[in-house]
Amino acid sequence: MGLIDEGRLESLSHEEIARYSRHLLLPEIGLEGQKRIKASKVLIVGTGGLGAPLALYLAAAGVGTIGVVDFDFVEASNLQRQIIHGVRDIGRPKTASARDKIRSINPGVKVVEHNVALTSSNALQIISQYDVVADGTDNYQTRYLVNDACVLLGKPNVYGSIFQFEGQASVFYSKEGPCYRCLYPAPPPPGLVPSCAEGGVMGVLPGIVGTIQAGEVIKLISGESLKGTLVGRLLLFDQWRMKFRELKLDKDPDCPICGKNPTIHELIDYEQFCGLKPETQEILYETIEPLELKARLDAGETLQIIDIREPHEKAIAKFPGAKSMPLGQVKRRSSEFDPSIDTVFICKIGTRSVFAIRALRETGYDGKIFNLADGINGWARDVDKSLPRY
Repeated sequence: MGLIDEGRLESLSHEEIARYSRHLLLPEIGLEGQKRIKASKVLIVGTGGLGAPLALYLAAAGVGTIGVVDFDFVEASNLQRQIIHGVRDIGRPKTASARDKIRSINPGVKVVEHNVALTSSNALQIISQYDVVADGTDNYQTRYLVNDACVLLGKPNVYGSIFQFEGQASVFYSKEGPCYRCLYPAPPPPGLVPSCAEGGVMGVLPGIVGTIQAGEVIKLISGESLKGTLVGRLLLFDQWRMKFRELKLDKDPDCPICGKNPTIHELIDYEQFCGLKPETQEILYETIEPLELKARLDAGETLQIIDIREPHEKAIAKFPGAKSMPLGQVKRRSSEFDPSIDTVFICKIGTRSVFAIRALRETGYDGKIFNLADGINGWARDVDKSLPRY
């Protein structure tokens, strides 16, 4: 196969030979493989839980150019698992923090910062500059975007995903095997799979999965064969039970982008594809700011305040006077709502409550509904600073 053009290979200095000697002693990598690693260009999409170990190990391995794509800023809640960032980085762009850590590990690595959101308008231009893409994203719209861009450009896509205690990894390379759409032709309905910010994640899990991704990248760029890589295989890992499973993946001949008769020839609107754009005619609720809600409560208004978080989550921070009704119970308990009284739904950050509102509307409920902006975290930020934000 050979992803790295032989014309890009350069000799290793004495210092580099000493630094990478443990690679050079491996016949599967050796001197020529390390030269390829040095000449390679790898793009890491996301510098969070998966991107952190990816960047650290690829830098240590001597990857010549590492590009990092992220438009987010470091927050305290990231530090539980995103080991590329530290306390002093809180508030900094993640790409800047990642750049500094990569350079501290290996000054010989060129770091290219893409401090932007990866979109349909810039993905092809950014990804075309690299040999391999490592997908460390945490949302479906970007996963489909990365997959489609890699297929259109003929690039390998080293995939990883995590949730709570479970992780997945594979290599999607449409020239040699299936792509992400062959495995997941369509995304799940919005709200069905909570994000890590809402569902939680064991801190070491992304370290394990991200390191597996880093290993796959190194095999791809250092060798001339796909033998031993995760092309055509999906690795499943359960951290809590400490079990690995493997599924064989076949290329879907009817895949809309890498099949025999593809219908996708350019990047699309991935938010619309994943059902994240609300219908313009769908008016389900209004948003209420924390200070506005406080003012209405202080004025003595009667409101139905519904906390749709799970019991173990409410133990972290409780909203005073709220009625507990987990998301999955909203439909069957719709008779408990009084349409003559305004209702306010509360979750952690104002996302899951939208799906609770939709579930209530589907029962025919026509009362006025509000969604608390930024959820309980917004209330803790703007109103009751004695409450923790999580």
